[in-house]
Amino acid sequence: MKIVNSLKSLKGRHRDNRVIRRRGRTYVINKTQRRFKARQG
Repeated sequence: MKIVNSLKSLKGRHRDNRVIRRRGRTYVINKTQRRFKARQG
């Protein structure tokens, strides 16, 4: 998992990426390509 300042650029790397908010943190997750995971903050 990458920890980045901006998730908007990572969201565009794959068409299945989703931006999810959990426990006050923002994540990018991908159900089909699991390597595209990131967290902000």
